[in-house]
Parts: sequence; C-alpha cells; structure tokens
Amino acid sequence: MKVTVAKSAGFCFGVKRAVETVYKEIESRREQREFNRENKNEKFNSEEWDHIYTYGPIIHNEQVVADLEKNGVTVLNSMEELQAVEHGTVIIRSHGVDQKTNDYIREQGLKLVDATCPFVKKIHKTVMEKSRDGYAILIIGNEKHPEVQGIKGWSESDTFIINTEEEAQKFEYDKGKKLCVVAQTTFNYKKFDKMVEIIGKKGYDIIVVNTICNATNKRQAEARQIASGSDAMIVIGGRSSSNTQKLYEICKEECKNTYYIQKLEDLDLKKLQTCRNVGITAGASTPNNIIEEVLAECQN
Repeated sequence: MKVTVAKSAGFCFGVKRAVETVYKEIESRREQREFNRENKNEKFNSEEWDHIYTYGPIIHNEQVVADLEKNGVTVLNSMEELQAVEHGTVIIRSHGVDQKTNDYIREQGLKLVDATCPFVKKIHKTVMEKSRDGYAILIIGNEKHPEVQGIKGWSESDTFIINTEEEAQKFEYDKGKKLCVVAQTTFNYKKFDKMVEIIGKKGYDIIVVNTICNATNKRQAEARQIASGSDAMIVIGGRSSSNTQKLYEICKEECKNTYYIQKLEDLDLKKLQTCRNVGITAGASTPNNIIEEVLAECQN
C-alpha cells in the first residue's frame, strides 16, 4: 500500500499560535505561583487570581482541549459563564469573538490574551471599517460557527449571512445601498466563487473581499488532488471542526471511499485492505502526533 500524506495537513499558523499562547500562559502562571510562594505574597497565591480560561475551546480538537484541562485551563462556553469570572486570565481562541465580548473582558479588569488568528482579525477590521463607510455586510459562511458569529459582531450596519448557493439565489437587499462581501476563513473556495458570481449578477453596488485563508485554499486544493488519485482517503479532525468537514466533502467528491476519523482508534483498517493508494489529510486543528499515528498504522 502506498500512503500519501498531504504536506498541508495539521495545525495551521493561527491554530498553532493559539495553542502555543495557552501553553505559554500555563508556564507563566506556574512561574508566578512559585514567585508568590517564595515571597509569601498570599493575596495572589490563590488559584482564583491566576486561573486561566479560554472563551470557547481554544481549537476544535478534543485531545488538545483535554490536555489543557489537565493543566488547569477552564473552558468558558457562554457569556453567562464569563460573567461569573471575577479574576484570572481569559484567552480569546483563534476563531475570535465579537466586539461586545472583547470589550466586556477588558471592562471587567480581567487579563485579556487575544489569540485570534491574524487573518480573522483582518476580517474584523474590514467589516468594522466598511460598515462605518455605509456598506451592508454579507458574510458567506456557517452562521452557527464561532468565527462567523464573531465577524458579525464587528459590523455596525445591516449584516447578513448565507451558506449555500440556494441562499445566494434567494438573497435580496436594497439595490440603492452598498454591499461588502466577506467569507469565513475556512470556507470552500470554489463554493465561495460561485456564490459571489450569483450575488454579483443581482446588480448591487458591491465590493468583494476574499477573506478565505491562503492556507485553507492550499489545504483544500491539495486534498482534492490527493483524493482524485487514491483508492481511499482518510480525513482526520474533530467532529466540530468546520474546516475538516469541508475537507471531507471535497475528498468525498473525488474518492467515494473517504473516511472521517478523529483519532487512530476510529480507523478501520479492514476497509483499506484492498487499496493500493491511500491518501491522508487533516484539519487545521489536528495535532501532528495523531497524523503520524495514523500514517504508521497504515504502513504496518
């Protein structure tokens, strides 16, 4: 069996940066605790003062989140849970948050560590500036995804979200107003292109900012290429990972024997016994050690 692993598989820049940020905070907390003990600084010696929180899971990977929890990091899953925090450090995950949440953390006097992906931050800035310039904002992406929810929260004008070509066909807005189109960073590039084409034919005064991350585009193109020449394709990533789900959809179009797994234990090697060529790709939140474990198992 020949096994081909996508070079772009695994942590992207933004995810790697976010995860490293949390571990640096963990180490910093340990050093601070030791300093406080040595100097008998009782006021700041309790966990409530130096506890670390992430607003939502730092990435969509259960193994990474579980390891962070072992190191004392607590995930805050809602604004209600955030409002119950009086002291400590709150880390914004790579997906980013809306402006209201960002401002609330600062106003409460909590230590804010912003690990938002720089590419997502760029969308926040674009949306804020264009909405102030009188543009309505049209976001192409999954409305339920935290990144899209965050992007929406930086707009100061009418904001719409669409996710399918059918929704693009049905979309209507005042023809006399300006429209700025942006995208979720992990959106399917070909699908985005098609939806922009549909919107563009409606006659709006439109500006399109392609905010799909280059790493996402590269990952999707490579996955399609490998899948097209494989007897079976393995896509590794968390079930709630949007970019992994899109990789699975792309690979499935090219290779009917495409399997979506989260970890090695999910892999059924019996399904690969008759395959000569097997491809492997992974979402942006998949640690390299899991990819390596799956590769090793396929090569045995």
